[in-house]
Amino acid sequence: MVEFSGLDELWLVVTPRSPFKPKQTLLADHHRYQMVVEATKDYPKLKPSKVEFDLPQPNYTINTLVHLEEKYAKGHQFSLIMGEDNLKGFHKWKNYEQILERHELYVYPRISGTSVPNLFEGHPKILKIDAPIMEISATFIRNQHKLGKNIRPMLPDPVWKYMDEMNFYRT
Repeated sequence: MVEFSGLDELWLVVTPRSPFKPKQTLLADHHRYQMVVEATKDYPKLKPSKVEFDLPQPNYTINTLVHLEEKYAKGHQFSLIMGEDNLKGFHKWKNYEQILERHELYVYPRISGTSVPNLFEGHPKILKIDAPIMEISATFIRNQHKLGKNIRPMLPDPVWKYMDEMNFYRT
């Protein structure tokens, strides 16, 4: 996204608990954060962030954005990035209107069979990015690893090594 948009850098925020996912399906926060650290080591424009670790849970994106604005008021303008598939349900997010009032939303293309809600078509703050489509997900990687498939080529080497050392997603 950084290479195909006007963004200077991308902060990969690890969230301790998504309001949309059960906590028990996730690895411990520090492990997920460490995998992001490992994945971004060689990419100075990508910054791992655990800013949500100290926010009340479950956390909502609007709270994170407000926190970031307060903490980094000088020199930073924050935007939100999401896959096109997530844009379809964006109207269900807490205070999505406020997010769009104050922030740009960069949308990564996905191959999907449904269309974006009319509510967001042509919205001036929603920027669809022309980037190569990579149809791979963390869920796919976890599931294939559990099945004993060789997913190593799909991951940065340091992430693979950490995941293998810690014996993640095998059972």
